[in-house]
Amino acid sequence: MTILDKTPDGPETAATKTTRTPGKQPAPSPKATPSNAILDRFFQITQRGSTLARELRGGLVTFFTMAYIVILNPLILGGFTADNAPTDVAGGWLSAAQVGAVTGLTAGVMTILFGLIANLPFGLAAGLGINSFLAVAVIQEVTWAEAMGLVVINGILIVLFGVTGARTAIFRAVPKELKAAITVGIGLFIAFIGFVDSGFVRPTAGGPPVQLGENGSITSLPTLVFIVGLLVMGILVARKVQGGLLIGIVATTVLAAVVEAVFHIGPGSKDNPGGWHLNTPVLSGQLVSAPDLGLVGQFDLFGAFGRIGALAATMLVFTLVFTNFFDAMGTMTGLAKSAGVAHKDGTFPRLKSAFIVEGVGAVAGGATSGSSNTVYIDSAAGIGEGARTGLASVVTGVLFLGSMFLTPLTSVVPLEVAAAALVVVGAMMMAQIREIKFTRFAVALPAFLTIVTMPLTYSIANGIGVGFVSWAVIGAASGKAKKIHPLMWVVTAGFLVYFARGPVSALLGA
Repeated sequence: MTILDKTPDGPETAATKTTRTPGKQPAPSPKATPSNAILDRFFQITQRGSTLARELRGGLVTFFTMAYIVILNPLILGGFTADNAPTDVAGGWLSAAQVGAVTGLTAGVMTILFGLIANLPFGLAAGLGINSFLAVAVIQEVTWAEAMGLVVINGILIVLFGVTGARTAIFRAVPKELKAAITVGIGLFIAFIGFVDSGFVRPTAGGPPVQLGENGSITSLPTLVFIVGLLVMGILVARKVQGGLLIGIVATTVLAAVVEAVFHIGPGSKDNPGGWHLNTPVLSGQLVSAPDLGLVGQFDLFGAFGRIGALAATMLVFTLVFTNFFDAMGTMTGLAKSAGVAHKDGTFPRLKSAFIVEGVGAVAGGATSGSSNTVYIDSAAGIGEGARTGLASVVTGVLFLGSMFLTPLTSVVPLEVAAAALVVVGAMMMAQIREIKFTRFAVALPAFLTIVTMPLTYSIANGIGVGFVSWAVIGAASGKAKKIHPLMWVVTAGFLVYFARGPVSALLGA
């Protein structure tokens, strides 16, 4: 028996009947035609109430909302040029062009595999939390090759957690109210990301942490384009126009290109705070270029242990595993609920397979030096467009593979346009808040802390951790310790170490 044959990966039963969100799921699709009957059976398109067209559109939308990672990941790991690239402890650095190539390669391969094996409309790519952690902290102690070796070890451990069923057991131990809070928190988180990426919300020089636009006003044209895009997409979705998000993304990108052609805004910088974030909506240079995959296989599996010692290297792996493990678990929880494929207990079809493939993504990301690949919350945009099966992921993955050759084309969609789609989808995910019983404060406070901690700390894992700890402590103090699953206590203890990893690492170093 393979991993795909076991419950909860098998067909639905009365005990695991999928819950559907009223008013948000697509109408039952017509019977599959002979031309797409094979795809329909393999991906269960009709069974999940979707159509081939919706899956194709959903895959396109997910790619367009995730495509920024092909541009952003090289900037984080490789810098704009060799002069400003993050250098490791030995003075080594990664080529931005090579990082861009392996980012598209790994995201494409892993997203296609996820679609084929897990049959869920989730896209995978280099995780922003982990790549930033590597570039800012880890390479101050080890080389880039050694850092990627730690990422591979992290992925192997996550795969083992998935194969043994430990990850599934932890997932099942989480109370349904916390699972709903995780979904709502992710919705609020991605909306906040959209507001920040668009410049609608900016940091202040002093006083409050954030503010509206620049000094309380919308002063930049890119932010205005975001607002227009948000309203256009919102109207199309409210009117239930098929392909509303995709139409909105294309239309707003055209508007952005016209605005750039007329006003020559240029990329954002310290000297040009009103410029475009990350991508400038203009085609430049040659459209097709051959990718340089020289970073594939350039990792040192155990070099970090020899350079900084077993204890210090183990703490780095611990941090990677906890971040990867719970970020992905929370993201998949939210996406499954948003797609309407979650069962009553919060699980979803092919749960174990999804966890294993996601772990393989971490291994693949380290092996290609593009950083750990994980499920992206941006996939919610494709789900909002109607995607319900792995076919959408296959479409997204193929486009990621194509992005290796078409980097100038993928960079035409500015981040402000993708940000508008994220805010719309964030609003959709907030509907899950109705599953939380706020009349019971022992439930309300942990759920509330889970929801607000994610956007305020810019971390899904932090939100889950605060929710776990508060749920266990408040529940036990309220006389309901027996109702708390033993695994909740185990994970709570782990999160306490995770939150104190700085002092713990200092003690180990001493």
